[in-house]
Amino acid sequence: MIRELALSLAFLSAAAAVSAADWPMLGGRPDRNMVAEAAALPANWSWEEGGEGKNLRWTAPLGHVTYGAPVVSDGRVFIGTNLPEEDRRKGGVLKCFAEKDGRLMWEAVHEKLGDATEDDVSIGVCSTPCVAGDAVFYVSNRGELVARAVADGAERWKIDFRATFGVAPNQASASSPVVAGDLVFVLTGHGASPRTGKVAKPEVPSFVAVDRNSGRIVWKDSSPGTRILTGQWGSPAYGVVKGEPQVVFPGGDGMLHAFEPATGKPLWRFNCKAHEKTHPEGDPETTYNLVSAPVIIGDSVVVAIGEPEAGGGPGALRRIDATGRGDVTATAERWRLGGEAFNDSISTVAVADGLVYATDTAGFPNCVDFATGERVWFHDLKAAVWGSPVVSGNRVLVQTADGDVVIFATGREKKQIARHEPLPDCAHGTPVLANGTLYLAGQRRLYAVGGK
Repeated sequence: MIRELALSLAFLSAAAAVSAADWPMLGGRPDRNMVAEAAALPANWSWEEGGEGKNLRWTAPLGHVTYGAPVVSDGRVFIGTNLPEEDRRKGGVLKCFAEKDGRLMWEAVHEKLGDATEDDVSIGVCSTPCVAGDAVFYVSNRGELVARAVADGAERWKIDFRATFGVAPNQASASSPVVAGDLVFVLTGHGASPRTGKVAKPEVPSFVAVDRNSGRIVWKDSSPGTRILTGQWGSPAYGVVKGEPQVVFPGGDGMLHAFEPATGKPLWRFNCKAHEKTHPEGDPETTYNLVSAPVIIGDSVVVAIGEPEAGGGPGALRRIDATGRGDVTATAERWRLGGEAFNDSISTVAVADGLVYATDTAGFPNCVDFATGERVWFHDLKAAVWGSPVVSGNRVLVQTADGDVVIFATGREKKQIARHEPLPDCAHGTPVLANGTLYLAGQRRLYAVGGK
């Protein structure tokens, strides 16, 4: 009983341990809500080859393909990428830069796998890392959950999901860990074969909880089984719902799966592919996957559905009651924005002051009433969006696939404040705000924007 109480207290205090100014994980906090500190950003910025640029604190080189987002913690900036094209080696890289000046402090290189169906030759570390205490956790391009020392990058422990469980990733391993208490939660990346479209080993776990100090596997779950559609590239969220902790995983079966964090006991599941009018016997409204992270707000979860290889089409944005037990697909949907109103999306949402800000891959930022699901406003950016919106103070920032940073005012009235021209090679990213600095990741370069 004492041990259970201690575990509960540890989980309940997990979110409070995060510095408000840092951005140490995907979404900044374990609940994954994309709301950052209010920061005074410059009116404009620019960069020229060989020059310092305007309102840039620093820039740093990455590899030649970068899909992960930067995180900032304790004076350091971490980001996953790959090796430069001119490097004869091939591999994924986790880089650590000094927050003050962009100096490279250390990097960890992971060689590519021989099988391109599990580790695409053109990409590297896609996982956005998570910093907790003096350790940084991430999933490598080789399907490994890795813990390293923040100070010098020394490896603390590593779990090879392929060797340990028989995980077979589809194209890439990309899940971003979340840490709560002493546990690290992450998707293993197990997928269907790109060649056959079938899951060879349905018993292989999709979700795991690992002791953050020792690397010991505490529990695992293989609920998606044979129903995995393609790959599993999503990331879990942690929150406390009516006093009870829960961790929510976006499964490759298009379902949300919630568990008791300490034990792995299943709590509830919701089929994000099934429209309420056709579930459980009719055709699903979409065959898209879950790539965006679920966001836990109060007693609800808000999540969008879609995947990068889908090519565009109808998606759905949902608010789901997180208090039920068992299969809650028929009863837990509080509202849904879908059909022609919302396209497929891989973006994690931001919820602030009773409004949900969500983008879809077609390039439409949406402002939705959190209570009712009514779409308050939307905007056509004339460019795709593969990142997530971020709320900072009274502004919403969105980065387009063309690299533009578009800023809207928060609130029920649509008001575009600015549209900044792209920095060189800057696309497909999520703006990150930490300690008064805006970070924009391009494919080959990381930019730190802020007044000097």
